[in-house]
Amino acid sequence: MEIADAAAGLRHVFIHDLLLEAAIGVYPGEHGRTQRVRVNVDLAVRDPGALPGGTPVGADDLARVVDYSAIARSVRAIVGGGHVRLVETLAERIAVACLMDERILSARIRVEKLDIYPEAGGVGVEVERRRS
Repeated sequence: MEIADAAAGLRHVFIHDLLLEAAIGVYPGEHGRTQRVRVNVDLAVRDPGALPGGTPVGADDLARVVDYSAIARSVRAIVGGGHVRLVETLAERIAVACLMDERILSARIRVEKLDIYPEAGGVGVEVERRRS
């Protein structure tokens, strides 16, 4: 499935480079403190208005859109919700939360720890989950 496809009535909604402090990590030195993470969220959103006979192009219709502010609040709440051992767990929790909106057909989530290796911009995981 494409993440944006006018013929299929899909719109791409995203939040990129959301920088947060997370209580995350397996190792003892990672407990009791936070570390910087970068979160990217890419969503394939059902947009029936994009299909022939739908809402005219350029119509300012809030019913057609996913509120990215609500998605960002959800991500912040999940990241701030207490210690998580794995970036994989964090990414999965964010994907599940995104898919709670019935209009979201798929969620691609990338979570990176930014300060693990000084010679790397980040290390982490990307998951993509789809509505069944």
